[in-house]
Amino acid sequence: MKTPIVILGVVAAALMPACASKGIDRHALVERNNPHVTSVDTMASLTVGNGEFAFTVDVTGLQSFPEVYTKGVPLGTQSQWGWHSFANPEGYQHSETLKSYDFGHGHEELYSTQFKEAGRQKDASNWFRVNPHRLHLGAIGFAGVTPASISDIDQTLDMWTGKISSSFKLDSTPVSVTTACDPARDMIAAEINNPSHTPVAVRLPYPTGAHADDACDWTKDDLHLTEIVSSTPNSTVLRHSLDSTTYYITLTWEGNASSEMTGRNEWTLTPADDKWSFTAEFTQEANASTDVTAATVLKDSEAYWENFWTTGGVVDFSHCTDPRASELERRVVLSQYLLATQCAGSTPPQETGLTYNSWFGKFHLEMIWWHQAQFALYGHENLLARTLPWYETAMPIAREIAERQGFDGVRWMKMTDPSGIEAPSSVGSFLIWQQPHLIYLAELLYRANPDSTVLAKYGPMIEETAKFMESFASYDPEGKRYVLKGVIPAQETLRAAETVNPPFELSYWYFGLNTANKWRERQGLPRNEKWDEITGSLSHLASKDSLYLAAETAPQTYEDIRFTSDHMAVLGALGILPDSPLQEHDIMNSTFDWIYDNWNWNKTWGWDYPTTAMCATRLGEPEKAVNAILMDKRTNTYLPNGHNYQDNRLRCYLPGNGGLLTAIALMTAGWDGCTEKNPGFPKDGTWDVRWEGIKPLP
Repeated sequence: MKTPIVILGVVAAALMPACASKGIDRHALVERNNPHVTSVDTMASLTVGNGEFAFTVDVTGLQSFPEVYTKGVPLGTQSQWGWHSFANPEGYQHSETLKSYDFGHGHEELYSTQFKEAGRQKDASNWFRVNPHRLHLGAIGFAGVTPASISDIDQTLDMWTGKISSSFKLDSTPVSVTTACDPARDMIAAEINNPSHTPVAVRLPYPTGAHADDACDWTKDDLHLTEIVSSTPNSTVLRHSLDSTTYYITLTWEGNASSEMTGRNEWTLTPADDKWSFTAEFTQEANASTDVTAATVLKDSEAYWENFWTTGGVVDFSHCTDPRASELERRVVLSQYLLATQCAGSTPPQETGLTYNSWFGKFHLEMIWWHQAQFALYGHENLLARTLPWYETAMPIAREIAERQGFDGVRWMKMTDPSGIEAPSSVGSFLIWQQPHLIYLAELLYRANPDSTVLAKYGPMIEETAKFMESFASYDPEGKRYVLKGVIPAQETLRAAETVNPPFELSYWYFGLNTANKWRERQGLPRNEKWDEITGSLSHLASKDSLYLAAETAPQTYEDIRFTSDHMAVLGALGILPDSPLQEHDIMNSTFDWIYDNWNWNKTWGWDYPTTAMCATRLGEPEKAVNAILMDKRTNTYLPNGHNYQDNRLRCYLPGNGGLLTAIALMTAGWDGCTEKNPGFPKDGTWDVRWEGIKPLP
């Protein structure tokens, strides 16, 4: 019989040393998991980056073969600021994407959606889905080389220093390249030793505007233009103009070299020395410095990454005897590196990070928790704090969304871009589980740094977020309860018009409003009585035959594949979230067992395995937690570079990486009130998991 170990309360300060082991050799931990590449493997490209900007390379240490890698893990050069829109000669307005719905809230609700019928509204919706889209800022690689001319490949990403060391033979000539990204600039640096003096070319593509690709159209040279703005014997500034978008690339080099435009959108630098180096900085304005050398960038990268690994949380699986432990450790360490390079910028990350575009390069706010909750749990709350202020800039649009739908406060959009404009969607516009994410993430920030400045910064945003949650909950006088309706839940196979009370969303409303009231108390304000009334009268999770349903309105949950595919969101109600009065442990136990044994696992996503593992951990099922986090399924595949592979479209899926780290945090450090050491790992002697610097979840 399973004994739930869900205990609410506050962790005592003395608990942390009891759960954590000391003396981990952090350098050895990171070093033994460094990716090592010995062939042209398009699924094994490696990245340097700083969260705001990333540069992904092939086996040459540069981007010499972007066309070859386009269907693998592409060779992206992307930033949080690099966006572009195609022309809008028809003058489409976002208001033309709106459609009226009646979900029984007593008023008209206008949603930005996709239209099936041909006409101006469909065209407007299509334009706003595609625009703006994220740019590939330019490929920098050896000119005139092919994969066939490369042999004796030996490439390693040293995650401790953030440097990629690549050696190979180019037509029998030994070549070595060291690549790094500046921690504070959108700049890459390369030190090269090449007796063949092979030129390095900067190639600028035109965007494709496609749903998911490397954003490189190499056939549209006539639609954009690259020009030399200024030049010195050791530097050149390029301006790239695409429609109304303009940005700059400042290139500097050490050593004798000559440069020239070798195409309308190609600039080439030809060295005269065997050993030489260069930097390339991408900026929105022509104000980059030419004083930073490659040696400085490499040195700064070393210092940044050593600090990252020595100050944050780590997990050491080397003392485990379970044969799966080394693979789990590899996934954890690589995920920490990937998320810091690709998902720690000034705007929320897209699901494929800064590697290539998915959903046109836009980011999804229901995924921000999966990308970034782990930063606060692993002692890198400063990286989470880079991103959350973006919500304040998006508040005016979020308020407009709530107003046009007849609600108070702000309704956070699902799919958007730095401007905050809501991308039309027949699914995303009806989601609500992104709404409490800001409250949860701000709470993690406060727990990591319980300071009045955190309360002052995020308190107003939390207040407005909770106001929407209050007004969205409908009172059912017959049942004397509050219900949630007119939503597509996290399990996106359900329809908005027929869905009432999805279990995860109910539990998240309870957690979000309760936490919002905690924030009021911390600021010296009285609790909001209405929020207490709602949480005290929220509908309990609906069940049938001792199994929780995908929604109260889905009694056929366990007979219809539509309800047993996609995300098993019900498990998030106890796993992602702490226990609540809305659920019963025996029913959640039965529901977990059914899902574990019967779910359509081939219809899942990368974060579904961490979701299952977190629920298993809170239910006192550590064996199943480990089995879930390491389940042998396509969407739980982790490539040599650490990326979570989903399918041919999504070769990268960083919510899976982030979910893995958050699940491991719960499985090691536990949660508020948990007194068991490593609650997510079996106590059979095979899982001697040691960790440092990880915080418990709520």
